[in-house]
Amino acid sequence: MQKETREAFKDSLTIFPGYLVLGIGFGVLMDAKGFSFLHSAAMSLFIYAGSMQYTGVDLLSSSASLLTAFLMTVMVNIRHLFYGIGMLKEFSELKKHRCYDIFALTDETFSILCSKDLSGCDADVYCFCLSLFNHIWWISGSLIGALLGDILPFDYRGIEFSMTALFIVIVLSQNESNKDHLIVMLSFAITIFCLLVFGKERFLIWSMLLIAAMLFILRRIRRNNDA
Repeated sequence: MQKETREAFKDSLTIFPGYLVLGIGFGVLMDAKGFSFLHSAAMSLFIYAGSMQYTGVDLLSSSASLLTAFLMTVMVNIRHLFYGIGMLKEFSELKKHRCYDIFALTDETFSILCSKDLSGCDADVYCFCLSLFNHIWWISGSLIGALLGDILPFDYRGIEFSMTALFIVIVLSQNESNKDHLIVMLSFAITIFCLLVFGKERFLIWSMLLIAAMLFILRRIRRNNDA
């Protein structure tokens, strides 16, 4: 157990700087909109959905309807559906903490788990500890940001782009470590096409659906070629 805990902690340190900065940005943004640090802590503890938390600040401050909040949440977080499908086999073998591991499956945690060889170690302990450490980094950043917002004057304009910047860095990093760049190129092309056709308000859900269809078709083609 100590081996898996140490390994999870070491791997989580690659996420720590990004989560701390992004969490601070979220906490500052919440404070700027008039919410207390308790609201920031509660959202980071129970929602824990980076980009959706940034979006949620505007939803809360504008008193958006439940229907608007529901549709926006589906559009922003629909990518987690594909993460879940991608981790079905791994998570089905977990015997402990499975519910928490599913809840805490963020983009960055998913990225680490996909590239991690868990053979020869206790996957239950590693997955739980990795998810927990990353969750702690995010909560810590949120609390620091919320407290700093009361103390330091801060111009928060543009801070919501920090989550998008992190996604871009992750994609570029994954693309560099993978020799097959076709999927990334096709995904970018599909996203741009959907942005032009459906507009910035609706392109996300359509691009995710078309990318999923593209991955399914590409996988079938390659499987047939290998047969």
